[in-house]
Amino acid sequence: MEYKIKNLFDLNNTIAKEYLNNYIYPFEILPNIEKIILSIGNNLDENFIKKNNNIWIHKNSIVEENCTVKGPCIIDENAKIGPNSYIRENVIIGKNAIIGNSSEIKNSIIFNNTKIPHFNYVGDSIIGANSNLSAGVITSNQKLDKTNIKINNIDTNLKKIGSFIADNVEIGCNTVLNPGTIIGRNSVIYPLQNIRGILEENVIYKTRENICKKI
Repeated sequence: MEYKIKNLFDLNNTIAKEYLNNYIYPFEILPNIEKIILSIGNNLDENFIKKNNNIWIHKNSIVEENCTVKGPCIIDENAKIGPNSYIRENVIIGKNAIIGNSSEIKNSIIFNNTKIPHFNYVGDSIIGANSNLSAGVITSNQKLDKTNIKINNIDTNLKKIGSFIADNVEIGCNTVLNPGTIIGRNSVIYPLQNIRGILEENVIYKTRENICKKI
């Protein structure tokens, strides 16, 4: 599987479509999320309410009072940010997305209809449409030795990369995705897994030794 943006994501499912079309590989987007948010935000219509520090929230979205949201950030229509969530700088939350209890999102783009509902950490990542990260799923975004992250032996020149999770992916509880992990479209990962590298689309990952094609 080529891990180009076009092979992972349907860009019609993000407010950032126009900007993401300018990139080939998803890791190229990460250093530019702030710039993308500011460009989009300054052209949004009256359906978005602008808060301090370049935070734009759609009037039909719900942000619980006990959440922390830092800009730049865009929260699109009908999204729900649940209790005790921490939305850090440089985040786009898509339409109908759910960021739930005690989850933290940082420097990431979350596509439409995606659920990150319980005790999750998503940093320096892109999560495709209609995907679900079950309770406790973590996208680890930095190697222990703090060196640059390589994907398919290509040096990204970045020390922080989480995961690129394509459209329609289901990830089971308490799974850890190592830095630079890529998950192909329509794949399923069982709970309690430790994932590294590139996982093909349309597979079921039961364990590292037991990966099968979806029928």
